[in-house]
Amino acid sequence: MEDMMEFLRTRRTYRRFAQRPVDPAIVREILEAARIASCGANRQTLRYAVIQSPEAVARMQPLVHWAAYLPPEQGTPGPDQTPVLFIAVCQDESLPGCNDTDEGLALGSMTAAAWAHGVGSCIMRAIDRPAISELIGLREPLKLRTVVAFGYPLHKSRIVEMKDDVKYYLDEEGNYCVPKRRMEDILIKTL
Repeated sequence: MEDMMEFLRTRRTYRRFAQRPVDPAIVREILEAARIASCGANRQTLRYAVIQSPEAVARMQPLVHWAAYLPPEQGTPGPDQTPVLFIAVCQDESLPGCNDTDEGLALGSMTAAAWAHGVGSCIMRAIDRPAISELIGLREPLKLRTVVAFGYPLHKSRIVEMKDDVKYYLDEEGNYCVPKRRMEDILIKTL
């Protein structure tokens, strides 16, 4: 159990990446993790677009917005630190039961499967949906929901105890510090 908790503590958001492609077998495993994730009434309404060619990744990069709590020069990856892979998560709206819970379960499964191979991720909702939809050729009834950036991290990301603010920040070494509330702050009651 301790190994699993350490895995979850280190499976944070990463925003600066080595320029090394993610092996196709790992990409396939990330998609498989999303495919088999639990979903309400087994509806399976999510679809995925993989953006991995260097040209497509370069076109995607300006369409996503990084680290809102940080100044752009700190939060946005430099030219030699961009993701090497994006996966767009889309909803098939012709199917009944569109729901954020199903998307959250798929995102958690995808990012955990990636991290099991040392591939970091950043789930992004601050994105240019019309431009990305055009880039990937998305047509109705599919609707873009989220984009996930992937790559091998160039920095660390760690949990710190929250003092007064939920905003993440960079430490003196340029690593992300992610404040989390204490257990006694989130546990309402035990019966």
